[in-house]
Amino acid sequence: MSLKDLLFGRPLASHEEGEQRVGPVAGIPMLGLDALSSAAYGPEAAMTLLIPLGAAGLGYIGPISTVIIILLLIVYLSYRQTIAAYPTGGGSYTVARQNLGLFAGLLAAAALLLDYVLVVAVGISAGVGALVSAVPSLQPHTLLLCLVILALIALVNLRGVRESGLAFVVPTYLFVGCLFVVLGVGLMNTWLANGHPVPVVIPPVVPAATTAVSWWIVLRAFASGCTAMTGVEAVSNGVSAFREPAARNAQRTLSAIIGILVVLLAGIAYLSRAYHIGATEPGVTGRPRRHARAYRSHAL
Repeated sequence: MSLKDLLFGRPLASHEEGEQRVGPVAGIPMLGLDALSSAAYGPEAAMTLLIPLGAAGLGYIGPISTVIIILLLIVYLSYRQTIAAYPTGGGSYTVARQNLGLFAGLLAAAALLLDYVLVVAVGISAGVGALVSAVPSLQPHTLLLCLVILALIALVNLRGVRESGLAFVVPTYLFVGCLFVVLGVGLMNTWLANGHPVPVVIPPVVPAATTAVSWWIVLRAFASGCTAMTGVEAVSNGVSAFREPAARNAQRTLSAIIGILVVLLAGIAYLSRAYHIGATEPGVTGRPRRHARAYRSHAL
């Protein structure tokens, strides 16, 4: 195999185009990876901004998550209509360009380019942050790990949308499955304890409040938490990657992605409140180093 084929995959004949299209099962990890993975850092981003409120900040994560979920559902309904109106694929750029003009289209395109860069940066740094919290000895190699993962993602994506998406099928479903198990166990323990579960590992004590509640802090937390909506547009852009009926399969895929994401966000917000788990300053866990892995696993 030549280096070119290794990087970009083998050349495909025109008659093989139909074989490259996928259904909802493969479409979820292929086009929903960004959206689903944002559940791992969206709620944390909101809670980080609530640290100055101390224990009182835990009471705001539920309402903030509820508003984010409502906004997410509004965006979902909008993109369902977009998929029906543009069955060959149409995201923000296409819709803005055709309905609002060239300037609006370019503005949407510029926003999307910034969004794509930030998605990769935030996703990789959040993942490496979780890895380092589980294995503290890796902390000196944080930057190197981020760069290696970035290189691997770039290498995989060079092979095209379908092949790169299929490469993440197992990790995506494993991630979602693990989170569902964690949420299921947490909810069961909460209900059995009448809303007051006892954590296996006591989380760090939420620090005392350093400022009063203000709309500015709450709105900043909401804005940071909206990172959980990342990647919702990918399905409407990739309608052509689905087998016929393409638009219908794309809508089913989008519905599944949003449904899973809503459950994850709602479950994380509820259990964070039930277990009194708040964000901590970077590098601070409040527990001895030997308990870092247990705390992180329990907190997730």
